[in-house]
Amino acid sequence: MSSIIEQRVARLLTSDIRQVLQCRKVGLEKESLRVAVDGGIAQTPHPLSLGSALTHPSITTDYSEALLELVTPPFNHFCDTLQFLDDTQRFVYGQLDNEILWATSMPCVVEGDASIPIARYGSSNAAKMKTAYRRGLGHRYGRMMQAIAGVHFNYSYPDEFWQLYRTELGDRRDHATFVSESYIGMVRNLQRYGWLVPYLFGASPAICASFLGASPTSLQKWFKYSYYAPYATSLRMGDIGYQNNKEGEAGIKIDYNSLQAYVDSLSHAISTPYPEYQKIEMVSDGEWQQLNANILQIENEYYSSVRPKQILQGEEKPTLALARRGVAYIELRSLDVNAYEPLGISEEQMRFLESFLLFSLLAPSDPYDERELAEIKYNINAVAERGRDPQLCLRRNGGELLLRDWANEIIDLMAAGCDLLDKNAEIHCYCDALQKQHAKIADPDLTPSARMLADMAANKEEFYHFALRMSRQHQQRFVERPLDAAKLSRFEQTARDSIEQQQAIEAGDEIPFETFLQHYFAQS
Repeated sequence: MSSIIEQRVARLLTSDIRQVLQCRKVGLEKESLRVAVDGGIAQTPHPLSLGSALTHPSITTDYSEALLELVTPPFNHFCDTLQFLDDTQRFVYGQLDNEILWATSMPCVVEGDASIPIARYGSSNAAKMKTAYRRGLGHRYGRMMQAIAGVHFNYSYPDEFWQLYRTELGDRRDHATFVSESYIGMVRNLQRYGWLVPYLFGASPAICASFLGASPTSLQKWFKYSYYAPYATSLRMGDIGYQNNKEGEAGIKIDYNSLQAYVDSLSHAISTPYPEYQKIEMVSDGEWQQLNANILQIENEYYSSVRPKQILQGEEKPTLALARRGVAYIELRSLDVNAYEPLGISEEQMRFLESFLLFSLLAPSDPYDERELAEIKYNINAVAERGRDPQLCLRRNGGELLLRDWANEIIDLMAAGCDLLDKNAEIHCYCDALQKQHAKIADPDLTPSARMLADMAANKEEFYHFALRMSRQHQQRFVERPLDAAKLSRFEQTARDSIEQQQAIEAGDEIPFETFLQHYFAQS
């Protein structure tokens, strides 16, 4: 593998690759629970002053009415992406009334499913569909795990890069096919090697006891009201996090070996009835309880640590968008909210992720088989629950090797790509970011998950008190820096525009919701 990566990097180094990559696009989606001052999930509606969660381009909600999702546009530079996210959080804090944004992925003070309000988006058919989908998730998986927050890293290469890369490889496929299949190959590698992300950046080694309720657990007790695993990195990515818990039984088998296979396998899952879901009443008290009784209601129900994506046009199905226009960007979804970063993620972390994506593109990416798929699932769960165990072995090619040995291999293989990204730069930011992550492999105590447990121990505090303390620190940082008048005016105008757009959509509906759903799923 090393020789292949080095050969590809060598070819690209002869071109003006750094200038070409200045045009790549980077975006972030950051989820964060609105909570009351005591840390309990907010029961209030999405603040009207933030605009419409249905139509606002940057401020919406995920599963819960209280789970804010802040979405940046795609920018060419990390600093612009982070600045937009910073501005958005400052605006949000200016509109909250006696509430704060929770600084960790895992929630606290959860009083059962009923305490997690499902998001609502208005009276339009599009709004009803979003809410009905969320009710369906609640019935299928429970509401609790839908209150978990994360950060999504969205990334795309410019067309000029793909033209250059295709020429250097001498690939004879047409341009669109080459781009999509290259992205799909990246996805396979990001799954193969993706366990490295929760090891380096996982920030959920402990949870609030209220999250588990009365459920049995193998986790250890931390003081009176918390649970943890001594070597955990990201319990969010483990078995207690978001999982398609009927995956084997329901026949979910998503195929990443080509774009067409991916589209076909997802399409099968969203069109095939599942007996257990057929037991769920479709309409109760006039409200739809799920969109359908199929294995998946829609494509997004399938949880994956990384997704190939295409920009949707109107109410277009994601599988159709991919089939029609190919892959436009990659969405990496395995990132915990970093409690030590007010934005939940840092520029150094983003630079490492960019170089990790480049490594995943440059490295060979053969198709999966059943054995490798099982190894991928085992590895991500093992790292999530005990990744800092110095004796942890992962599975590869039918054998086992120490996590730290495999991680060091990957870091070494990434070095050539970092040199490429740093080409002709005065400061070698990518190589520096790589070395800082390399240090975490030698010393697991440097990871965010280890730091969290160390801080909780030093302060003799529950997970709840740690998360509340960090949330209040971040709140102070944003409140002390209100937006200037011009930026504030733009955010306020966008909020007003989004409400008008929602009203226009509601006024324009001319068909019953059931007919709307039939039309949506009949797209071909």
